[in-house]
Amino acid sequence: MHSLQSLSAATIPARAGVGLKPEHYRIILETAPDLGFFEVHAENYMGAGGPPHRYLAAIRERYPLSLHGVGLSIGGDRPLDRDHLARLKALITRYEPALFSEHLAWSTHDAGFMDDLLPVPYTRETLARVCRHIDAVQEFLGRQMLLENPSTYLAFVESTYDEVDFIAEIAKRTGCGLLLDVNNVHVACTNQQWDSIDYIDRFPFTLVQEIHLAGNAQEADEKDRPLLIDTHDRPVSQIVWELYVKTVSRTGALPTLIEWDADVPSWLELKSEADRAEIVLRDEGSKGRRHAVA
Repeated sequence: MHSLQSLSAATIPARAGVGLKPEHYRIILETAPDLGFFEVHAENYMGAGGPPHRYLAAIRERYPLSLHGVGLSIGGDRPLDRDHLARLKALITRYEPALFSEHLAWSTHDAGFMDDLLPVPYTRETLARVCRHIDAVQEFLGRQMLLENPSTYLAFVESTYDEVDFIAEIAKRTGCGLLLDVNNVHVACTNQQWDSIDYIDRFPFTLVQEIHLAGNAQEADEKDRPLLIDTHDRPVSQIVWELYVKTVSRTGALPTLIEWDADVPSWLELKSEADRAEIVLRDEGSKGRRHAVA
């Protein structure tokens, strides 16, 4: 068994990983599955101790870790929560994850913190605010942050930037990396009638360091058009798998996470989703590397 210290400088391999869930702690430790990495939500491990930390420490000894935040409210119009940042920094110091990511969203208000990741308008004012926040986070943590593209359900009338251009400009100004959530691309493009292939083709893929895949639910809007909801409670849809193949053919093989956060399945079902991503990484990853070189 590797020590935590021996993995402190490890990078995440260009393989598939899964979100770490309490339901699977024991089977992971007992069977040591062949996986590239595990990812955890930072806010689930901000307590001082207890069983979650004991299990996470044991798993971190064997696997690289990616840390995914949901509570910084990068897009919010309030100052960053310094106490939250301090807890986040302590967690990063404790587990030394290879990657840390957050969402292009907001979740704070005068009344407190909301569970939802809410969208932001793509304006010059929002751009300046998001960049200030990312600069502050990266300076405080002393490391790069990855920014995830959002799943959206509507467009703001006041938006003056295209989403891809907005994200690219944030990365240019702050030096942050990017996390490309392929399911979010499909959800947003379906809901807003954008072209998902065009979105991927224009995305600054040279800045992408991690990919996410997840399931979504299909409903209908008031005009009976498809309305996709980013649910993370079911297998990745076939159309998202196809978009993922297209993505990897552009980016090359990159760490790819299967997100499944609700109605958590058996370990075998979750692992089978990761195995499917591994096949894509193996078969399409070299095409992306050739594309990048060209």
